[in-house]
Amino acid sequence: MSFWWIYPVLVTLCTLFYSQALRTYPSNEVMKSDALHPCVLTSCTVTLLDSMSALGDLGWVAYPPEGWEEISVMDERNTPMRTYQVCNVLEVNQNNWLRTSWIPRGGAQRVYIEIKFTLRDCNSLPGVSGTCKETFNMYYFESNYGNLQHIPENQFIKIDTIAADESFTQVDVGDRVMKLNTEVRDISNLYKKGFYLAFQDVGACIALVSVRVFYKKCPTTIRNLALFPDTVTGRDSALVEVKGSCVNNSVEFDAPKMYCSADGGWLVPIGRCFCKLGYEEKKNRCQPCLPGYYKALLTDALCAMCPAHSFSLQDSSTECTCEKGFYRAEMDPKSAACSRPPSAPHNPISTVNETSVIMEWSPPEDSGGRKDVTYNIHCRRCQPEGQKCSPCGSGIHYIPWQFGLSHPRVLITDLLPYTNYTFDIEALNGVSELSSGPKQFISVKITTSQVVNVILKERKSKDSVTLAFQGPEKTKDAVVEYEVIYYEKNQKEQNYTILKTKSTFMTVDGLKPGTTYVFRVRAHTVGGQGIYGGEIELETSTEDMIAITDPNQITILAISVAGGIILLIFLVTCFFVSGRHCGYIKAKQDPDEDKMHFQHGRVKLPGSRTYIHPHTYEDPNQAVRDFAKEIDVSSIRIERVIGAGEFGEVCSGRLKLPSKREICVAIKSLKVGYAEKQRRDFLGEASIMGQFDHPNIIRLEGVVTKCKPVMIITEYMENGSLDSFLKKHDGQFTVIQLVGMLRGIASGMKYLSDMNYVHRDLAARNILVNSNLVCKVSDFGLSRVLEDDPEAAYTTRGGKIPIRWTAPEAIAYRKFTSASDVWSYGIVMWEVNSYGERPYWEMSNQDVIKAIDEGYRLPPPMDCPVVLHQLMLDCWQKCRSDRPKFGQIVNILDKFIRTPSTLNELANSSTWQDPNMQEAFTVTSVEEWLEAVKMTQYIEHFTMAGYVTLDSVLYLSNSELTKMGITLTGHQKKILSSIQNLQALGTHVQI
Repeated sequence: MSFWWIYPVLVTLCTLFYSQALRTYPSNEVMKSDALHPCVLTSCTVTLLDSMSALGDLGWVAYPPEGWEEISVMDERNTPMRTYQVCNVLEVNQNNWLRTSWIPRGGAQRVYIEIKFTLRDCNSLPGVSGTCKETFNMYYFESNYGNLQHIPENQFIKIDTIAADESFTQVDVGDRVMKLNTEVRDISNLYKKGFYLAFQDVGACIALVSVRVFYKKCPTTIRNLALFPDTVTGRDSALVEVKGSCVNNSVEFDAPKMYCSADGGWLVPIGRCFCKLGYEEKKNRCQPCLPGYYKALLTDALCAMCPAHSFSLQDSSTECTCEKGFYRAEMDPKSAACSRPPSAPHNPISTVNETSVIMEWSPPEDSGGRKDVTYNIHCRRCQPEGQKCSPCGSGIHYIPWQFGLSHPRVLITDLLPYTNYTFDIEALNGVSELSSGPKQFISVKITTSQVVNVILKERKSKDSVTLAFQGPEKTKDAVVEYEVIYYEKNQKEQNYTILKTKSTFMTVDGLKPGTTYVFRVRAHTVGGQGIYGGEIELETSTEDMIAITDPNQITILAISVAGGIILLIFLVTCFFVSGRHCGYIKAKQDPDEDKMHFQHGRVKLPGSRTYIHPHTYEDPNQAVRDFAKEIDVSSIRIERVIGAGEFGEVCSGRLKLPSKREICVAIKSLKVGYAEKQRRDFLGEASIMGQFDHPNIIRLEGVVTKCKPVMIITEYMENGSLDSFLKKHDGQFTVIQLVGMLRGIASGMKYLSDMNYVHRDLAARNILVNSNLVCKVSDFGLSRVLEDDPEAAYTTRGGKIPIRWTAPEAIAYRKFTSASDVWSYGIVMWEVNSYGERPYWEMSNQDVIKAIDEGYRLPPPMDCPVVLHQLMLDCWQKCRSDRPKFGQIVNILDKFIRTPSTLNELANSSTWQDPNMQEAFTVTSVEEWLEAVKMTQYIEHFTMAGYVTLDSVLYLSNSELTKMGITLTGHQKKILSSIQNLQALGTHVQI
């Protein structure tokens, strides 16, 4: 039985609240909820049903007929709208159903249902205790047919029970104070052509004002010249990969694709298209280059003006034609200006020395517009009496070479004596061969002189040699002097002597007896100096040589040598003593020797580094510039999306910096539409990471801040986060390998601690692993605040403190120190040894805090060595001063690695204990046992193999587990170890 007096009230309220909803929530926006972000309807949602847009009866089916009632009312704009209401609150066991008409899903696998309704507070209705409800249920039924007359109730699938955030009372109606309730739910994995919605009332007083069904899609868009069509979002939260097609007049450079997210937004584009040659990119289209412009490279975004001395007369030009008399070399890029051959060199200078000449000249005044000017030397030998000349031929040497000289200088040797030469110095550049014009050169004429011949005239003695010279036979220049150079044969010119004379003979004195000397002579004339003639070897005689046979002479010689050695030692000693003395004086005078540096209230020893928080900068952008290198976005190639972070997507890709090899990197991008504070927080992580340089700290490659999206580039860690990696490889590592991972983490934390940096969120999820199993500490951007900051984001109320990993004093008093990081490190040790198991299992955060305060500590994981668990317990000391330092932890782990025998003794308990460590488990079935050891995924394996009682599993072996399909080594060890516990728990296992 209905309350007849409630109907007009409900209708009035529906009208008022719908009008209010129109004003508060525009029709082109989706209502905010936990499951749905706001999105523009015309761009990313498609409506399948909107009860407010119906002009006539909705035609929905209500049963029983006296349940839901359809009402037509006019809103404040005199627009008719259809609503349904029901208010049978006096009758017990209400079961009123309202079913919509068939709704085609339009290809969507996930749809959203938005309902707007009002609901009466049961406390405001007298006499309805026990029969009035304040909730109703929503269901759906998939069908390929749209004309079903009756669908059994048990065929519908429940979506959710709907409760009102705001209910109204009779007083509310009079005062017109009430809000319209809006709820949004979604249905996933739809596969039939359509579906029906149903609303079940079980005794509420409710008015259903509006029902709208829609799905999301990523709208058609063009990114990087690739067209991406309308794409319906995927089921659940899965990403849909969409391949793009290049727009007209463009070609694919790297296969373009994007991912359509569950919220109807496109994620970071990968790959791209480029406009064809002769076309440029403008407004996501490829337009032809205008006359006078060209585009020769795909990677050029815009057309360029024709370079100097070139032109184009048509649209879509791929290169510009050179003007007459100008050329472009074969290896020149099409962007190079056209050029011409250079003019001739000028200002030649020649210096003749007998049969050699040094020539120098000035470069051409006009290089032709190029920098690749070179020079060729062409030689002609001319007759003295006439102008007849002929090529010089071979036998002449050019230093460094004859053709292709890059510097305006050359030395020419081995010329004929007393001969006239003409040298043509030709200038060329990269387009000289393309020109048909005359060669550009300058000529230099020279005349060589004669080489001096040397003959032996006088006899040689034990300490002298007399030489006679035969001067040049033909010369127009008088000889000024002769120059003699000589040296001992075995010294190879390392110690030579030069003598000069104006005479044609010379006696060289002071030579060693019985020694061979090499002599060479050249003549100096007014015209210059010649070259040295051929070598002559002369040996002095051995007559009158003194043999040292007198003992006194030997003694004198020995004393002289000894004295020389003593003198040498004395000099060296003085040198070192003087040096040390000077160094000591300098050190004592150094004013910085005994200084202690203070920074942020901490003592800093000379040479050490201290972390500087970006918040201490007045301009946070300056911190980024100080600690992070700016990277040109053209050096980055994004390959695929690997996840999503707090600020945006995370991708993998490649980074190629100039003069460096290409490397794999991880790319964090800041999502579009960010606020300035979000940008500062995002780049704050880079400002922190950029200060660290350690093999166990994630390395920052640089940032991109000068274009959008803003990016942080870090090294790529192939195996991802440590917790996921351990779960994937459960039981597959040796104890030494696990200790090696822990040692790397401790080494990285020691480095951070030495820099006075407190991590605050050390956990296996924030440790990354590369392909060599090297663990690196990461995640430096989450709410790093100063300890005395009253606005610290680390509060239990905000849920930001990771309770299971955080030290008690940090939870209670926000005292984050390196000691609290040590506590967290102990939890990481437990995670590693348990292969990623959740610390404290399913205990609530409050239970964890209470248990720790009462002295409870995590038990050793399965197969955990005693010494490792003891180190964990040391890290979990309640008094933070009793915990070890990270440096001590590194030393302890090093000892374990050096002496693996210390890891042999295991700490596994012989009894099972629950998370509160109060009493042993009592298991009565295989299912309970597998659930206790967290191996429920194998229940079906045991059942299919016939192991249905506890006594049947007590003697299982590795081979039997393998036959059952349990092949993971870690899982086998876990099950067999728990079987041993079963055997030891006779009083606790009910068989």
